Amino acid sequence: MTYSYDTDISAVQHVPSIEATLQQVCALTGMGFAAVARVTSERWIACQVLDRIEFGMKPGDELVLQTTICDEIRLSGRAVFIDHVGANPEWRTHHTPAMYGFESYISVPIILADGSFFGTLCALDPAEREKSLAAALPQLEAMAATIAVELDRLRAAA
Repeated sequence: MTYSYDTDISAVQHVPSIEATLQQVCALTGMGFAAVARVTSERWIACQVLDRIEFGMKPGDELVLQTTICDEIRLSGRAVFIDHVGANPEWRTHHTPAMYGFESYISVPIILADGSFFGTLCALDPAEREKSLAAALPQLEAMAATIAVELDRLRAAA
């Protein structure tokens, strides 16, 4: 039997104020794209999206997992932020920014109460950041934790 990710997409869309959260992410980071993604060992699925840069994603859309930095976050359990891909020796030759055309990126893991990795809260933009994203990291981690609490609550109620 194949697992349906429609339940996960629906759950994220039922998190109270999820749209406002993504707007806050964009305002806080100055980026034009923010999303909550379900990330597993096999798939990357957009659950909720705010796209002001015409990145072209909508809920239910998928990226090839191995083309994402979210897969690396799933494996490490740690947040990633990149202020300027082109000026960063670690990231300027990485396949993901080159493939998707972004210069700035931030993503934090969404960890459920049982310790399992649900996915990521992420943002990206084709322009570099003038101000480091490091300052935004604690707030995004708090937002991801709130999303996790709400997902746990919705799962318990189901």
